[in-house]
Amino acid sequence: MDVRNCRRCGKIYIYDGSPICPQCRKEEEEDFKKVKEYLYDHPGATLPEVSNATGVSPEKILRFLKEERLEIVGESNIILECERCGKAIKTGRLCDECKREVGARFLSYLDDKKLQETKKKNEEFAKRKEAGYRYLSKDIEENDDR
Repeated sequence: MDVRNCRRCGKIYIYDGSPICPQCRKEEEEDFKKVKEYLYDHPGATLPEVSNATGVSPEKILRFLKEERLEIVGESNIILECERCGKAIKTGRLCDECKREVGARFLSYLDDKKLQETKKKNEEFAKRKEAGYRYLSKDIEENDDR
């Protein structure tokens, strides 16, 4: 059982994969619901308007946007920038182009890592073979039963 302190309130809780305790997570969801409902009724509202109307901090609303839980509608309210290239975006941390690039690099890294592991295994097998390790085959086992 893994016990941790909540990043938000500091209380001890049984870790379930989230950095915050269940109570704080519930409060986060309530704040998210307030913001989402306000934006549904007032599309195109600015960050200060949403914050004042819902009582949710602008920082938390920005986090919801960066977590891709919310998306900015319209072109006039864009307040997020891609963290890699600086291009204006409506949600998340990266623009679509940078997401594709980062994803491709990550997949390439994984492929390289798998290739290196395969080479290492082949080298180890070759060393064992050179060292004279022998493996019994079924043929030999059957012949020994005579």
